[in-house]
Amino acid sequence: MLKNKVLLVLALFSSTLKADEFELYVNTTLQKMVEDEVYIQKFDQLYLKDVADAEFNLSGSQAGFVLVKTNEGRNAKILLQFARQKINNEKFAPMVVLERFVTYREGQERTVLANGKNIALFNGFRFNLDLGQIVPAELNADIEFGADDKGPFLRKTGQSKLFLVKKRHPEAKPEEKSNAPVVGPVFDIKYFNGNYLLQDDGRRSGKLKIEVDASGDVSGSFYSDKDGQKYDIRGKVGGPAHSIQFVIKFPRIEQTFQGFLFTGDAKAIAGTSRLIDRESGFFAIRE
Repeated sequence: MLKNKVLLVLALFSSTLKADEFELYVNTTLQKMVEDEVYIQKFDQLYLKDVADAEFNLSGSQAGFVLVKTNEGRNAKILLQFARQKINNEKFAPMVVLERFVTYREGQERTVLANGKNIALFNGFRFNLDLGQIVPAELNADIEFGADDKGPFLRKTGQSKLFLVKKRHPEAKPEEKSNAPVVGPVFDIKYFNGNYLLQDDGRRSGKLKIEVDASGDVSGSFYSDKDGQKYDIRGKVGGPAHSIQFVIKFPRIEQTFQGFLFTGDAKAIAGTSRLIDRESGFFAIRE
């Protein structure tokens, strides 16, 4: 019974592993796009028609994909939809819905300063992407929603910059093939190499990158799902060959992991972790 429950959890988790294309546009990629405008088009005021006529959308989405350089100089990305809110049988209020937005900390690859989902902006509403909040007139804002004779629009405010993505950046192209190795009759420690989605005791999760050299030394990184912060990992494989021990180095503490790579298909690692005196279970599914 316990085995069946474990297999069910792994199956449900692995069904969500397809890379979200929005997540592939990390801070370093956004910065390259802002510096090379072949991938984006700059607007002071972005209308519904501009978004509707866009030739590029993220896979599986009809939302407009927008980049903003905030007044504080940070990079933000937004998925948005223009819409209308019914007032009564005869009147509708135009609005824009920020389906998703992420503002990154400057100089970091994935560390998130602010994020949110399903935020509605009505006529005159102003939004600060660094704060992740609708703000009043006396506070700085990066974007503002409005409407005129040409229709509803989103415009930049202050020194911010507003861009509509018109072309996929090559760094954000979704993987078409699995990076799982072909497992042979003799286990090879290089099977550990790759990217995994880590679930630790239902308390922590993130992206785990493992690199193993010829001597079995482990290096790599862990990106927290909480805020995108990057942490280094180190460790060792061996004893037996499909066993791995590694440590994630957080700012004030280290967490140790002991696990085993599946020898049948090398698609998952399962084992235990220890944080201070607390021991718990973890699993990591190859992306």
